[in-house]
Amino acid sequence: MRYMHSTKKWHLTLSADNLQVMKCFVDASFAVHPDFKSHTGGVMTMGVGAMQAISKKQKLNSCRSTHAELIRGDNVITQVLWTRMFMEEQGYLIEKNILYQDNMSFILLKKNGRSSAGKRSRALNIRYFFVTDQVEKGNLTIEHMPTDDMWGDYMTKPLQGKKFRKF
Repeated sequence: MRYMHSTKKWHLTLSADNLQVMKCFVDASFAVHPDFKSHTGGVMTMGVGAMQAISKKQKLNSCRSTHAELIRGDNVITQVLWTRMFMEEQGYLIEKNILYQDNMSFILLKKNGRSSAGKRSRALNIRYFFVTDQVEKGNLTIEHMPTDDMWGDYMTKPLQGKKFRKF
């Protein structure tokens, strides 16, 4: 209640700096639920403020954080692609569709191929190839974002203090 009372005069500001660049910040918290399933979070923006936010429990269990990030990426990419197609139908040409990721293993998996993932990742081939296919088609790019700047963290775990106020 104290937080709500102290912020009641704050106003929500949304703006689109560049309608040709869509940014999506996505993150996964590994095995945080009682059944050890991971949690997916993401924020999509074209400027200041979120035009779409996602926070949900993953349906599949994963044995590694990289697998949780791959499941998360696969789940969020479908929404990113739908939003891109919607914006293009409205007459806005999306030139760059960026998926920001803080997990270097996920980025290396995409960059180096499945060989960097090991044999145990084979069960995730379908998701891996979907993500790879979308990158190769030019529908999105994957870039690294430091964890401290990751907006998706806000949707996957409780943030406190300075980091909470930052987002």
